Amino acid sequence: MPSRRTTLWILFCVQALCCGYFLIDIFFDFFLRQYTNTLADSDIVEAIVTLALFLGLAFSGAELRRLMRRQDKITDQLKVASGAFSDLLDVRFSEWQLTEAERAVAVLAIKGYSVADMAQLRNTAQGTVKAQCAALYRKADVSGRLQLLSLFLDDLMADTLIEPAA
Repeated sequence: MPSRRTTLWILFCVQALCCGYFLIDIFFDFFLRQYTNTLADSDIVEAIVTLALFLGLAFSGAELRRLMRRQDKITDQLKVASGAFSDLLDVRFSEWQLTEAERAVAVLAIKGYSVADMAQLRNTAQGTVKAQCAALYRKADVSGRLQLLSLFLDDLMADTLIEPAA
């Protein structure tokens, strides 16, 4: 199945072909009329509709290009932010001297998993996960999961990773 971007461009091309067909038809109606020199009312209406179609095509193309550029820019910014968050996790985890188990629990806690879910995912007892969370919070000097997450969000928001929209 084609991507949304491909579908939009295909529809734009179909619209452009229709516009081209009508422009050629108008050209023949207005300039190469062999039988009579008079124009029918339908020819004038057709010319106005074709002009509107052409203007809509021009606007749609410009808007489509602008939206695609914006989407590409946002995708690039998300990659930067994602990489920055990952780098920030590594730096903080090293500063706090977390063990590998504590690092794994920290990532799961930041992702919002419950203690029961973390225990199941890590194949350990809930008591073990609670102890690892307690050690993590002590080393990070926070009282719980929300404060842990806010540390990272504050660091990321202090950076100018994503420029405000114009």
